[in-house]
Amino acid sequence: MQTVSKRQDEHEFVWLDSQGRKRSFPFLCYQPSEFQAETKLPLLVFLHGAGERGVDFQLLRKHGPPKLIDQGEDLPFVVVSPQCPLDQWWAMRENVDGLAQLTQHVQSEYPIDSGRTYLTGMSMGGYGTWATAAAYPDLFAAIIPICGGADLATAADLKPTPAWAFHGRDDEIVPVTRSEEIVNEVSKIGGDARLTIYDNVQHDSWSVTYANRDIYDWLLSHEIRNRRKA
Repeated sequence: MQTVSKRQDEHEFVWLDSQGRKRSFPFLCYQPSEFQAETKLPLLVFLHGAGERGVDFQLLRKHGPPKLIDQGEDLPFVVVSPQCPLDQWWAMRENVDGLAQLTQHVQSEYPIDSGRTYLTGMSMGGYGTWATAAAYPDLFAAIIPICGGADLATAADLKPTPAWAFHGRDDEIVPVTRSEEIVNEVSKIGGDARLTIYDNVQHDSWSVTYANRDIYDWLLSHEIRNRRKA
């Protein structure tokens, strides 16, 4: 049993927003069993949904990669899972900037391959995934936004970043059209954006998605350095 490889350490990242105010994100950090290897490892940043906001690490473990790691899954990434403050949203510009700073901090503090840094999120985190990738197009090699949506005016900013979106056809919380519209807009201008739509999952399109090992292989097939040569 590889107890250490399943550990998610608890941290706090402190940063300054655009007004010079001190802000912080609690976050979980998972280090896979290959962490001690000399080769640099890929990084996956996971953004939770609206129900997991606050300062409770247990909430961060309810869904997505943190839940799978606690269940014994050995994901091939360093996985960082920050927590959004109450009454705020990931897609707020100041939180987007904070997420970029957190990602850059982890890249500098751990043996991370910056060319293989990825972003994913569910519901509110899906919106945050689109928004952060649009604001920082050179930071993530690929993204997986789940049951989210984006400002269609950001399509040109999203064009460089491969995106695989997922959504439930009968989602009553975030309509599937929110994913359809941005995927279509990015695809129309030549971006690599795709959408998988599920039947019979309603809003919970994340459980089946994060349980699918193909999404992790898809992420790892993309590197920023290769993308820039295209």
